[in-house]
Amino acid sequence: MDARTGAIEGLKADPATVSLRRSLEVYYGDPAREAAMDAFYARFVRTGDLVFDVGAHVGDRVGSFRRLGARVVAVEPQAPCTRALRAIYAADDAVTVVEAVCGAREGRLSFNVNSANPTISTASSEFIRAADGAAGWAHERWDARIEVASVTLDGLIAEHGVPAFVKIDVEGFEDAVLAGLSRPLAALSFEFTTIERAVAERCLRRVTALGFHAFNLALGDEMGLAFAQWMSAPRMAAHLRSLPHEANSGDVYCRSRSHLRR
Repeated sequence: MDARTGAIEGLKADPATVSLRRSLEVYYGDPAREAAMDAFYARFVRTGDLVFDVGAHVGDRVGSFRRLGARVVAVEPQAPCTRALRAIYAADDAVTVVEAVCGAREGRLSFNVNSANPTISTASSEFIRAADGAAGWAHERWDARIEVASVTLDGLIAEHGVPAFVKIDVEGFEDAVLAGLSRPLAALSFEFTTIERAVAERCLRRVTALGFHAFNLALGDEMGLAFAQWMSAPRMAAHLRSLPHEANSGDVYCRSRSHLRR
């Protein structure tokens, strides 16, 4: 057993991180899934790049970005998750863990914890209201609220450098994350859900204003783009509006012209 595997097994039994056991079992230990993830992200990430993983959870994407040779800043507000990230990547100086929410401004804010399903904990009260009574969401409960630090993408860039790619997965808070970015980047992704399509439309308007011009998506946890050809923001917005509720979630990928020159 290598050190990373040993750390993951220890986290599964640790009372401080036992709530993450299911995530650790799903997101680690599947070589085929890891290979598919690496092949997918290789279109955005190269050796020597800097990547921001905003909403890192237990760090499976961090692992992929590192296998691709990138330095990673992992942003995650939940203490059990940051404990896991620091344990799994303890020996890796190219991973920096920031225990905070990424949002529109620096400071502190309230964060809603779903103890039974930490992967959908959120800083967005609107997300919780949208989930209330929605098909497939009725069993979810956000049963705790904590105060956490808030950082911005601009602040992270000032401290760590300009990322080649930013992954944003923050359960309905994606538009707030993008409100804290004031400069163009090569590429990024943001999560969307069918219970809060308006958030995705606000994100599309924001990234368009920042200079992104080509868009694609991956549904659910699929490691593949849905469209052979990248499309405009209006076409992407129309497609997101057309998705059935059962599609549930996915990620929109955004490229700028600087990405094409890489």
